[in-house]
Amino acid sequence: MVELVAALELAGYALGALGAALVFFEFFQLPSYVEYSQEYNDYSVDISPGEVVEHTWAGRVGAFLVAVSFALQFVAALLG
Repeated sequence: MVELVAALELAGYALGALGAALVFFEFFQLPSYVEYSQEYNDYSVDISPGEVVEHTWAGRVGAFLVAVSFALQFVAALLG
């Protein structure tokens, strides 16, 4: 039983670290409505409400992995 609890804790830590890295990567993404012009060294914002995408799949998967990590930690605490 102790091995199962330790394995759940380690899996939770690993998934949490991977998820946090993906969420961290998400912070450096430009939203789809922001464009950068190298010629003018300027950003432009073109908002069309139907086409706005603020989050990428990396952020969504990262948040899901962090949630799974907390669930694994909770189950490990209950079993331990």
